[in-house]
Amino acid sequence: MPIARYLSHPQVLINPDKDVPKWSLNEIGQARVRQLTERITKDGILSDTKYVISSNETKALETAEPIVDILGCTLTICPLMHENDRSSTGFLKPDEFERVADQFFANPDVSARGWETAQHAQTRILQQVNESLSSHKHDDVLFVGHGGVGTLLYCALSGNEIHRKFDQGAANTGAVGGGNYFAFDINTKKPLHGWHAMEEMK
Repeated sequence: MPIARYLSHPQVLINPDKDVPKWSLNEIGQARVRQLTERITKDGILSDTKYVISSNETKALETAEPIVDILGCTLTICPLMHENDRSSTGFLKPDEFERVADQFFANPDVSARGWETAQHAQTRILQQVNESLSSHKHDDVLFVGHGGVGTLLYCALSGNEIHRKFDQGAANTGAVGGGNYFAFDINTKKPLHGWHAMEEMK
């Protein structure tokens, strides 16, 4: 059974002076990626993964590229797998960001302060995943992206309405700041489990 995994990038270096898509992983995020690559070498996880498909945001690429280097597999960059478009507000302080994110999930068809709507972002990420998998039906695939659109993808594949209770947050995984994954059957497109911390990757 070929499996697809969706991995969100781990912790980032917050830089209010730089566009959010250009943010890099911070030291903790980089260390978590290194730990994952060490497990690939030591324990053989992801050994059946033949393709890695990544968002073109810097933090996603910094997560995907070390994995590709260890696996020796093909990396495909998919610009339309980016996080939900929040360029209308740019950087928001954490408390304000959480309030707007709550609005984003609570009203999927309504733009929260000019953000891309959750419904539009869900349609976009689902289309990109389906198009990618149409060419890769027989081997394991790893998608590397973001928590917001990853949650929207999980909701679509699991048949649940868009709701923040399905988010990758610490309440669901114990991992703060991203770096979580879920897996689904490539043939049925049904999730095999919800979000887990990347340290639990199998």
